[in-house]
Amino acid sequence: MKCNQCPDSCQNKSQTSNSFWQNLWRKPLKMKSPEVISEGTIALVGSPNVGKSLLFNVLTGGYTTVSNYPGTTVEASRNYIKIASKTITIIDTPGMYSLIPMTEEERFSRELLFREPLDLVVHVIDAKSLSRMLNLTFQLMETQVPILVAVNMIDEAEKLGIWVNEKQLEASLGIPVVTLSAAQQRGIKSLTAKMANYVHIPALSYSY
Repeated sequence: MKCNQCPDSCQNKSQTSNSFWQNLWRKPLKMKSPEVISEGTIALVGSPNVGKSLLFNVLTGGYTTVSNYPGTTVEASRNYIKIASKTITIIDTPGMYSLIPMTEEERFSRELLFREPLDLVVHVIDAKSLSRMLNLTFQLMETQVPILVAVNMIDEAEKLGIWVNEKQLEASLGIPVVTLSAAQQRGIKSLTAKMANYVHIPALSYSY
């Protein structure tokens, strides 16, 4: 039996229903992400092409949030990682050669280092150009912010017959040093273990 006289035919209702569910399927539901409470901040700094951003991605799992300061077009990547059971903010700063800025990127990174309440600065350097890059390490040490040197690309250095003695370099600089290869994910556990020493643990308070 056909209900041709009905203004709302079954066929129209079926088409409307199908269209509704198709549109709903195409539009993913937007769910509000839970607010992340950071319990510390660590910044990665270093010259361009030292594998700093690759190390950042290895530490954080690859997903980043990009931010920049007002009045600038330079951006920094941020994400969170778990260190010593605490949620820590990791910042990947633009490449810099010196704390005396010559470019907008260096100026941005310098301002970030002095504006952010940092618990630790990880200076990522290329193992193949160790002596040339330590100049920035010495400048960073003068800021009184805790510094950890991450000697990256040791796999490439070893192919060239260059070997970095982690303990000896650590003793010479007087600050923690980790040798690693972000590309091969070597030394990452050692790095996070030393980073954990700088995670702020609030002092216990007692009320009487």
